[in-house]
This record gives sequence, C-alpha cells and structure tokens, in this order.
Amino acid sequence: MPQHSSVPRTGPHLIAYADRLGGDVRALGALLDGPLAGAFDGVHVLPFYDPYDGADAGFDPRDHTAVDPRLGSWDDVRALSANRAVMADVIVNHMSAASARFADVRARGDDSPWAGMFLTLSSVFPDGATEADLARIYRPRPGLPFTAMTLGGERRLVWTTFTPDQVDLDVRHPVAWDYLTSVIDALTSAGVRILRLDAVGYTGKEPGTDCFMTASSHALTARICEHAHARGAQVLVEVHGHHLQQIEIARNVDLVYDFALPPLLLHALTAADLEPLGRWLALRPGNCVTVLDTHDGIGVVDVGSSDLVPGVPGLMAPEQIDALVETIHVNSRGTSRQATGAAASNLDLYQVNCTYFEALGRDDRRYLLARLLQLFVPGIPQVYYVGLLAGGNDMDLLQATGVGRDVNRHRYTPEEVERDLGRPVVRALLTALRLRRTHPAFGGEFSWAIDGTRAELAWNVAEHRAELVLDVSDAAFEVSVSGDTGMAVVLSDRSV
Repeated sequence: MPQHSSVPRTGPHLIAYADRLGGDVRALGALLDGPLAGAFDGVHVLPFYDPYDGADAGFDPRDHTAVDPRLGSWDDVRALSANRAVMADVIVNHMSAASARFADVRARGDDSPWAGMFLTLSSVFPDGATEADLARIYRPRPGLPFTAMTLGGERRLVWTTFTPDQVDLDVRHPVAWDYLTSVIDALTSAGVRILRLDAVGYTGKEPGTDCFMTASSHALTARICEHAHARGAQVLVEVHGHHLQQIEIARNVDLVYDFALPPLLLHALTAADLEPLGRWLALRPGNCVTVLDTHDGIGVVDVGSSDLVPGVPGLMAPEQIDALVETIHVNSRGTSRQATGAAASNLDLYQVNCTYFEALGRDDRRYLLARLLQLFVPGIPQVYYVGLLAGGNDMDLLQATGVGRDVNRHRYTPEEVERDLGRPVVRALLTALRLRRTHPAFGGEFSWAIDGTRAELAWNVAEHRAELVLDVSDAAFEVSVSGDTGMAVVLSDRSV
C-alpha cells in the first residue's frame, strides 16, 4: 500500500576520520572540494581531539576541547565548516582515564576538585548494591561495568561502561556539566553545527533501573539541546536499541539515527524479503539520519526484540536475524566472524564487524542498490568513507590491533583513494549522491509501494520527479528523474 510523508530537503553527508581519509582536517576538506565536489552538503568528522588515536580511536579524549595538532587546529575546523555543515562528536558518557582531571583524582581521591565528575559504584549506590541491582545494569559488552582503581590511596570501583580506559562521567555534578558545556562551546565556536551525542543513553545511572535511557538520560539530552540551540547547533542522538525507543527519542530531539535500516536492507537483498522494511517505512520517524555503515559495526539489536521493551517484537524475527548474521559471515568469506564477538576485543554484543560492501559479498550491483535505497529513504543520508569507496574488510589492520571494528576503519593512502574513485561502483555511487543533493524532487513528498519482491520509491514536487524501481530477487533496478525532456533513466543495474 502506498505511503506518503513530507520532509525538508537534506543533502548527503560524508562520515570520515580525518587521518584515515586525507591525512588531516585540511586534506579532508581538499578531497570534499576536489574529487568529491558536489556530492556532499556536510561531513561528520570523527573524533579529532587530543589524542585522535587513543584506546578507542578518539572516543577516549584526554582533552575534548583541543584539536590534536597532528590533525590541524580549530582554524582548520572553522575553514572546513565555511561552506558545508560539519558534525562532530560530544562524548558525553566518559573521558579518558589518562586525562589530566582523572589523573588528579587518582592522586588525590575525594580531595581533587574533579572528583565529583567521575562515577564510582557508590556514586549511584551510596548504600551498596544488591545482586539484583548489578544484574539489572544494561551494558553492550560482557561483564559488569566497573574497574577496580586506586583513587587517593583507596581502592574503588570506577564505572567504566565501555573499557577501563574510558571513565564514566557523573553528569549530575556541576563540574561535569561545566566540562560538557566547554566542549560544546569549543565546537560551536569553530562552526560545528550538528552535535552527535555519543553514548548518551548510558549517562543516566539510577538505582532501581537498568541504567540505560533513563529519565536522567532524557533530562541531560534536553539540557544539552537547549545549550546547543542557543549556539545555533542541532543535536543528533546516538542510541542503539529497540526500534520503538528510536521513535520515542525522535519526538524530543532534532535528529536520530535510523539504525534499523542497515540490517533491514541487508535482509531484503540477501533473503529477497521486503516485508520487514515495509513495516519500518510505515513507522519510522521523519527526522532521521540514515546510515548503512559507521565507524562501529552493523547493528542487529535495532531490528530485534529487547529486554528494554519487554513483550514487544522486533522488526525481524530471531531466526531471520540469525540467518542474516550467518549470511554476512558467509558473504565475507569468514572474515567478519574473525572480527566479531569473542573473536576480537572491544566486544559489542549487538554488532557484526564488517564493511557493508563485504556483507553483500562484494556484489557491486546489490551494493549500489542498497545505497540507492538509503538515498531514497527520507532523512539526511550519511555515507561512511570506507563505504563511499566500497572497501572490503581490512584484515591486516585487524591482525595488527586485535580490535574487531578496525576491519572497517581502513587507513587510505592517496593512491588508494585515486584508484577506488575510478571503480565503476564508486563512480555510480557518486553520481547518485550528486543527484540526491541537487535534484529538486528530493525537496518534495516521498511515496513508496511494495509488491512482493518489487518496490518503487519516489519523490515529487511540482513538475519534478525522481523514482527508484527495483526487484530484490535479482537486484534489478532503475533510477529515473525528470528533466527538460521528461523522465530519463540515469542509473540502473547495468551501471556496474
């Protein structure tokens, strides 16, 4: 049954590490102004803070208000934002255990002026925690979220949701709030206009809850939004969870990720089944950022059932999710299996570590169709740099670091970028991105219809139209757009 919705026009964004695509902030801008010109309205620069190459690829900054000098300066970030939207991460849940503030707490304990901004077990459970309290805590990795450390000569259990190198913040404390606002002010002063709240769902630790997406998390998000809006910035919330949680969050923030889309498209293109995607298109919020891949793995929790929303099924059945995960492993010739779960460090229980191109068996046609579906679904489409270049799993980097997510964090040389920009699938994707960015139809009304394995997605405004017609059974597709002489096919499965 056809469905309709109206959303504002939004052009594509690139997601990239400055050091892994270009080399630094200035070189990344040169790529966007050079061979990638016309394809992107914005760029999400992954953490460029000091240091950008810590234990978690920049998500554990020692100084969140400083640009790592190896990547550039705030002036370089300001120049990058001069003619495009720049997104940057506000790492709200934690700080590096190697930061100067936490080093002072290690040395002086509660006598440190920074002591109140870091969480310990007793910060949340001053009277002690029961077994039930601890078992209830939601964590994306195995085990409890605590690390024993000596603070001021006293052995304490420090709250470390992700790794022992990332110490959680007590966002209730005034010192922590002053710290977060200093980060936001530094970013917005340099022209950053979209703030991505990293792991904000884990900030609201409350006794008697699972400590995930609690009332405190929502209150902090609202407070950050108010501070950001006063400085001309929008807020994007990054939360993996049940799809109904995304719908609820979307009502209260500027932007949310559509993390359900990546596994739904993989399922559609590997199982020739559009039904779960159709159900999501009828439900999903309009203020989405669409991604197929990011610096993290491919999420599956976003389409499954969850203890966080008990009794409510997911968008895909458990057996469908199991089959999809196994298909990814087969399509990647087993390399994703080596990078996922117990096979690699930095365990994420809800993600498969694999490039999207590899997850589709390096099939140019199916990969391009997946990207076209992403570009036609309403929202701001963001394309990860490895995905832009249709990259495969980097097993050499995985072997060197032992970090599963590094299979999808390749460090591109200028020669590799030039080579991959010449591949037919990448050239076709750039054509699609430029079309999505410039064609007037994408500023109008979206409609869609599904019939078995066939689907049509279209955008219309006045005399302008853009349509994608496809069949997931054989990955046949055509993209047609209106022009001076009527509708014309601009991309098809014959393009690759």
